[in-house]
Amino acid sequence: MYLCNMISKTKLKELAVYKQQKVCDEQSVFVVEGVKMCDEALAAKWPVRVVCATNWWLLQHTNLPSDAEVFEVDDAALERLSSLRTPNEVWMLLQRPTAQLPSNTGLVLAIDHLQDPGNLGTIIRTADWFGVRHIVCSEGTVSCFNPKVVQATMGGVFRTKVVYTSLPDYLHSCGKPVYGAMLDGEDIWGESQPLRMPVGGAVLVIGNESRGITPEVQQCVTHRVAIPNLGGTAESLNASVACAILLAEMLKVRSEN
Repeated sequence: MYLCNMISKTKLKELAVYKQQKVCDEQSVFVVEGVKMCDEALAAKWPVRVVCATNWWLLQHTNLPSDAEVFEVDDAALERLSSLRTPNEVWMLLQRPTAQLPSNTGLVLAIDHLQDPGNLGTIIRTADWFGVRHIVCSEGTVSCFNPKVVQATMGGVFRTKVVYTSLPDYLHSCGKPVYGAMLDGEDIWGESQPLRMPVGGAVLVIGNESRGITPEVQQCVTHRVAIPNLGGTAESLNASVACAILLAEMLKVRSEN
């Protein structure tokens, strides 16, 4: 059973600093807000350091981790802690996990210098939907623990392992075919059906929103693939939309084999 206290002004001031991404990065923690996201974190049994919640929410959650600091707060206190436009009942501070490079034989997503938090969050949410449990990001990609990324994942961040490393080094050593989404790639709906995932697994690379896959990573790509531009007018697809289409195609081909 956890111990709950009314939050003090001093403690509230201490916790409000976690609005700053720099502070979260330095202490290897991240913030989760709102009923759905916090329930997802608890269901995934992530290490919880601090819970700040309304009396109503606390009455519905009587089995919080015994080692977490738990504080009852009012709406004004939640607003001071929150980065959301409309704070929602509960705010949590979680410990970040130690992620390791994937060693499984399934499909791995590789993200190359993606900058938009909403795009990365949506990609993690999409990976969760398709059962892709490993994402390897370049060191220049936006943090998966950015608050906007976390919210956009809709809980997927708790079920998908995301690791940051040198992408060329990982791709050179992974021992899997590497598919890269490129405008000049081979039509995925063409007669040759280039988008195939072998039994031993594969890596799918999604590049930067405007510049695509970096030249260093392109050198690691073994299969250049493209979604055909049937309309012939739009310049490109949103990175997260392209990722969803390619995942659907790769996994459909696998299910048919």
